[in-house]
Amino acid sequence: MVFAGTKRKSLLVVLAAGYASVVIAPPGEVSLAPPPSGKLYQGFFFSAVSPGSDDANEHNVTATDVLQFERAIGKKTSWVYFSNNWFESRTFPEATCGWIRSLGKVPYVRLMLRSDLDQKHAEKIFSLAHIRAGRFDDDLKHWAEGARAFGRPILIEWGTEPNGEWFAWNGKWNGRATGPPQYVEAYRHIVDVMRAAGADNLQWVWHVNWDDDPESRWNRLENYFPGESYCTWMAVSAYGPLTPRAVEGLESFREEMDHVYPRLTKLAPNKAIIIAEFGCDIHHRKVTAATWARLALRDLFSRRWPAVVGFCWWSESWENDNVAAHNSDLVILHDAALTTAYRAELKEHADQIQETPLFREQR
Repeated sequence: MVFAGTKRKSLLVVLAAGYASVVIAPPGEVSLAPPPSGKLYQGFFFSAVSPGSDDANEHNVTATDVLQFERAIGKKTSWVYFSNNWFESRTFPEATCGWIRSLGKVPYVRLMLRSDLDQKHAEKIFSLAHIRAGRFDDDLKHWAEGARAFGRPILIEWGTEPNGEWFAWNGKWNGRATGPPQYVEAYRHIVDVMRAAGADNLQWVWHVNWDDDPESRWNRLENYFPGESYCTWMAVSAYGPLTPRAVEGLESFREEMDHVYPRLTKLAPNKAIIIAEFGCDIHHRKVTAATWARLALRDLFSRRWPAVVGFCWWSESWENDNVAAHNSDLVILHDAALTTAYRAELKEHADQIQETPLFREQR
């Protein structure tokens, strides 16, 4: 997410639709399976500004937030997406994963090895060079051991949106053309360390932005691909305008997906794709969030992009400067028209939503 200012008989194990009882498969035995053909999972993300801060930490979601959202839109979600910021803690987020599991959902962890929430700067501590050199191997191993002990499926990503200059793992901050190879090496190193620690319940997702920024040959998303054996699924971010006054990023969801989808399917034809992040500011002067969302959902449910198996709206608000009117707000429940439109589309396509996560044994 850019601010402006994841021979044994295959077995499907179904989590109970209610919240009171959850059917859990044996530890380490399952991964999240794609939904049945013609259906989509829906994820949930929410983050509010922390008290006494101008920043949302991207992990203060609660069970109440999940249930409030589901009541408002009339359908249940399958995963809960949140950031694990290493400048705050390098410990596996057991408590958050635990309550997500208790709701019958899958934790989706955005593993954020970063020194702060600021963007568009080189990384001071968790640099690609330091990761590749093994400086954080002990931390990664302990994190993976916590995940292994958790024993249930977890979607996980590292190096979110590497083809966007807002994050420190983008090539712009790592030698430009020499940056993507460093990213790939760091990505593989993290996965290798965690796999060696026995965290087989981690389901790796490689997550890019819909367009390359900067738009240079060296920064093409394809250059950051770690290889098919290093991710189970692919993911993409595709946004409308992110601020009330944005003059860029006014493309429709369809335009963005039509641009990136063939690139992803050419890169890894057999990989499922999720829309890990999509959304639109609710106060933009020219783009109405309700209309943008309605058209996006209709295209998703039309199966225009058949490899797509799930989607997740980015519900967050943040400050861009000292002018309140410039604040960004993408929270669905903050806009009655957007909430109504979103709920209406989910109701119309209710038979295409796979609310209950489905799991299968690892081979």
